[in-house]
Amino acid sequence: MTVVALYLMITFGLGGVALALRLPPLVGFLAAGFVINALHLDKVLEVVAGLGVTLLLFAIGLKLDVRILLRREVWLTTSVHLVISVVLGSIALWLAAVVGVSMLSGQSVRTIVLLAFALSFSSTVFVVKVLEERGESHALYGRVAIGVLVMQDIVAVVFLTATSGHLPSVWALTLVALWPITRALRKIWGQLGHGEMQSLFGIVMAFVPGYAWFSVVGLKGDLGALVVGVLLASHPAATELARSLFHIKELLLVGFFVSIGLTGLPDLPTVGVAVLMVALLPFKAGWYVVLLAMMKLRYRTAILAGLSLMNYSEFGLIVVSVGVSVGLLTQAWLVEISIAVALSFVVSALVNGRGHLMVEKIAARLPAQDETKLQPEERPADAGDAEVVVIGMGRVGFAAYQRMTEHYGLKVLGVDYDGPRIARLSAKGVHIVEGDATDLDFWNRLRRSDSVRVAVLAMPRNVGALESLRESGFSGEVAAVLRYEDEVAWAKDHGVDIAFNVYTGAGLELADQISGDIARGSIGSDNASPG
Repeated sequence: MTVVALYLMITFGLGGVALALRLPPLVGFLAAGFVINALHLDKVLEVVAGLGVTLLLFAIGLKLDVRILLRREVWLTTSVHLVISVVLGSIALWLAAVVGVSMLSGQSVRTIVLLAFALSFSSTVFVVKVLEERGESHALYGRVAIGVLVMQDIVAVVFLTATSGHLPSVWALTLVALWPITRALRKIWGQLGHGEMQSLFGIVMAFVPGYAWFSVVGLKGDLGALVVGVLLASHPAATELARSLFHIKELLLVGFFVSIGLTGLPDLPTVGVAVLMVALLPFKAGWYVVLLAMMKLRYRTAILAGLSLMNYSEFGLIVVSVGVSVGLLTQAWLVEISIAVALSFVVSALVNGRGHLMVEKIAARLPAQDETKLQPEERPADAGDAEVVVIGMGRVGFAAYQRMTEHYGLKVLGVDYDGPRIARLSAKGVHIVEGDATDLDFWNRLRRSDSVRVAVLAMPRNVGALESLRESGFSGEVAAVLRYEDEVAWAKDHGVDIAFNVYTGAGLELADQISGDIARGSIGSDNASPG
């Protein structure tokens, strides 16, 4: 327990230092890993890290629309980018060897290609964490990025199978039974209620039919957790389960970021080569932007996806360990790649933390795109004659939409970036379009609709939306639905006309209904004492 206490103290302390320096906490977690390693403490955190990654992939599966993998901008972009990364990465590393970088000098072409392949992957753990912190895993760029990561995971499984020297066990054929088994388990799931049994059910599904079964038959256990999540994704409680596992997963993932530093301690030459690898990150992101723009996505979408994928993956450590096992690389390369991965997380966290307005400015300087040739969901949306626009059509936003349209007769337009949700609401006759409130272009188009008088922000990331709203020059009234009193105070300080605490509002609505029933005599009249 003393070792665990030291882990917690170091991790929490350095995470707090990162926050104080206005850096993402994961920067502090990465530093904590190197500190723990320097102190030669027991590496039990590797188990915690594995648990966190498995739960993460299970949660991705619960929210993954498999159809995204069939989109050209996902499978084709992944394939082409992989080839470009390996070819150009190999050339860059070979040139570094030619100019005398000691760790690369004398390496064979095969070794250099293996290193370039290791650097071609992006981190699923890091990217999904960034997307969830922004609340944008369902935005178009988030869905594309996650699709690319899943395709990379498939490539990883193929690589590991090919280099292991043996095929998966013949018992892998038993995995076809997963579909009928999960169909039966869904019925059990529906009887578990909304408490701890549902959360425990999710954990068991991720680790037993997911991780354990796949591992036993010779396949990657993490992939099993993803597959089981996908098979359960259509259940009505899938979103609720993913939400209930969120904080457990986040806590365990702290162990993952700390464990990156447990591979080894850097020296000056090692850091130098790692910095050289990190210098290749802009090219990695740039090729994603070029390829996604060629797939008829807007520059903004392409840039956001490219920046989110601008990092190296922990899978690089696995590739290098394979190289070490077959004698292509020395053990020192494990430390090298771990430092490169850690530095890439730091750089990517800083870049992705700059906000969307930076992306808007970059996109504005690029050549104009023909909007008629863009993907359907990327084309301009028309606010029409709407008087009110509700941004975020989740439970709160949809309730506000219904109240304003049905009770007050207002013309309301709903806006959301979640494609499946838009399809469901459209089928019910809801006037809704796809859009992102942090997209400056969206607000610019909205501003040209003179009928819009009120914009309602009913989503998790109101800060970015408000920044884009003000940047566009929107002069109407702004209302925001918030969860905490400090958020209400922040909103009022930043010019929000109506800042509404959703919990306070629920209490007031309950009190109003009870008071109205009492006034009408419909409460207590049956049980009142006679005479």
